[in-house]
Amino acid sequence: MGYRFTRADIGYLGSAIGRDALSEADRLELTPATHLRDLERVRRAHGDRAAALIETVRLRRRAAAKLLDAGQWLFTDDALQQATPTLVARQRAARLAGRTVHDVTCSIGAELVELARVCPAVLGSDLDEVRLAIAGHNLGPHRLGAGEQGAPAHIPGPPERTRNVLLAKADALRPSSRDTVIIADPARRADGRRTHDPAKLQPPLPDLLAAYAGRDLAVKCAPGLDFDRLGWPGEVEVVSLDGSVREACLWSPGLAEAGVTRRATVLLSNGAARTITDAEPDGIEERPPGQWIIDPDGAVVRAGLVRHYAAKHGLWQLDPRIAYLTGDTVPEGVRGFRVLDRMDFREKTLRAELHRRDCGPLEILTRGVDIDPDALRSRLKLRGAQPHTLVITRIGRTATVFVCSTP
Repeated sequence: MGYRFTRADIGYLGSAIGRDALSEADRLELTPATHLRDLERVRRAHGDRAAALIETVRLRRRAAAKLLDAGQWLFTDDALQQATPTLVARQRAARLAGRTVHDVTCSIGAELVELARVCPAVLGSDLDEVRLAIAGHNLGPHRLGAGEQGAPAHIPGPPERTRNVLLAKADALRPSSRDTVIIADPARRADGRRTHDPAKLQPPLPDLLAAYAGRDLAVKCAPGLDFDRLGWPGEVEVVSLDGSVREACLWSPGLAEAGVTRRATVLLSNGAARTITDAEPDGIEERPPGQWIIDPDGAVVRAGLVRHYAAKHGLWQLDPRIAYLTGDTVPEGVRGFRVLDRMDFREKTLRAELHRRDCGPLEILTRGVDIDPDALRSRLKLRGAQPHTLVITRIGRTATVFVCSTP
């Protein structure tokens, strides 16, 4: 669960004294091996503030992989876990540029910071006063007009205004703004476990949708939700970052692009972004496997847009029920596997072929078959030097293995 921060902690950590203390703590290793020694050192210097200081330094180090320019931010463990990665939040904010937006589950402000860059006015509300205090601190430059000097972190009580952001304590299920686009990010854990049940989100998704019926609404949710069963009338966007599916976003009809009900957005840390929707063609040929196998990005698969992606890039499917694609070229910027051989899946035959190829390092990709890649790799007992990739899947009723070169 991590250290439980208080509003007093946030006030201290955001002060000049707290910032200096954090700089001192950040010079420590803070590894499991040095934990007791480091903790004692911080306690001697800063007394009962030690736990808050050490936890903040640890959280900042973890946040570096997820949040850009957040080196001076404050966090709680739970809030950092749920915080939207900067590039994902930035992409969503770009769709809302110029609108007045109310984030009704604003937490520590990861979304607010990006909205404040492109929206004339932003509201952030939450029931957790500590997280609101942290959001006030994290908004940083958005608290001040051009040329003004820094100020102590805000500690929300009554509504408090930053440069173009208003923070207030409010229940997400009791609308407290008018004429705003609503953003919500229900917590995806119930009873300490991650849930894919819309009714067990906090706040529950059905209650949230009912509270803002008829409003322009964007709701972040887990990509594992059954969107067809949900019967969402607008657009479902599935977003990945650097190959990892991060979230889905439900866009109400007023915010959706005309004719689009499904969208996959593929983001990369280098700033590249690609998108595909179900408004694009999905007609593809049925052909024998080509020279390459392509495993589409998870956002494309989760959004149900494999055929649309294939049509856009001149590819086709190995099997209509399987998400692996094939073709004679590889889309730019996408990892492909050049096919060296194809055979029915029989371990003895496969082992002989891999030994013949002097195979050593082996990547195994599976889809549509009940095979444990780690267990199979161990049974193959490879001792060669050449890296290869296996793509094992089902074509019709036959388990098939493609021996490929490793990109």
